Amino acid sequence: MTAPSPHAAGPLFAAVDIGGTKIAGALVDSAGTLAHRIQLPTPARESAAEVLAVVHRVLDHLAAAPRWGGVTAVGLGSAGPVDLARGTVSPVNIPGWREFPLTAEVAAHPAVGARPVALAGDGVAMAAAEHWRGAARGADNALCLVVSTGVGAGLVLDGAVRPGPSGNAGHLGHITVDLDGEPCPCGSRGCLEGVASGTAIARRALARGWRPAGDDRSARAVAEDAKDGHPVALAAFDRAAQALAAGIAATTTLVDLRRVVIGGGVAAAGPVLFEPLARHLDRYAALPYVRGLDVRRAELGADAGLIGAAALCR
Repeated sequence: MTAPSPHAAGPLFAAVDIGGTKIAGALVDSAGTLAHRIQLPTPARESAAEVLAVVHRVLDHLAAAPRWGGVTAVGLGSAGPVDLARGTVSPVNIPGWREFPLTAEVAAHPAVGARPVALAGDGVAMAAAEHWRGAARGADNALCLVVSTGVGAGLVLDGAVRPGPSGNAGHLGHITVDLDGEPCPCGSRGCLEGVASGTAIARRALARGWRPAGDDRSARAVAEDAKDGHPVALAAFDRAAQALAAGIAATTTLVDLRRVVIGGGVAAAGPVLFEPLARHLDRYAALPYVRGLDVRRAELGADAGLIGAAALCR
């Protein structure tokens, strides 16, 4: 994205997007344009303090920008679940953070000072971004999903993003889609995330004999082989699409939605994911009021979490 003018009008926000793979930050203006973007790997298996140290490094980078003085608030989007009332996060894919006081820790950063800090789950942040500037624009009711290392989601209802009292409304990744499925780190079993995430796709393909041509064993490599017709790779994506279809159909049946937006790294597979998803949705979204869902690919890519974190500050 083009960096905004140093004299751009309107408020300026600092945004931080925290996931199991990367921690990103940027300054975001009132048009949703990013500047001074930084991205660092998440030390997801390390201690709570080491993960927080990366968040602080991101904030240090943003605070060194010439326009930091114009920042009016700090927005945080984090892998969940989150607890808005307490300002804590417990990301399933960051084991060191359990009921971690993220809002307070960020507020205590010297550069943040008296600026307010807004927290949201990553799925809610993505929904806020896509509703503001992306594929959910103009939709009064929508479900927005992030399908990546995990599976997050957020809801737009009656024209506004609705995080719910705890901040976890629409947390689709941890609804059960397989009654006899594998235990999930969240404590349940058969969760959508355990079937449809990029991690799950790669794990399923490897377990059934798929081997990459190179060293990349991620869902991205599975997708490339699926595009070439590799049967095991295709089957892994079909299974993920089936699970997503079941979760999407359940959610749209429950809250009467018309639009579904899907982003994240797995969505980059394109037709390898979206074609079987359409086929399975035709089977699972059976009631008349949920048939023919308007399913769109997210428009904001890797910047959605940052734009959404800023949107929550607006």
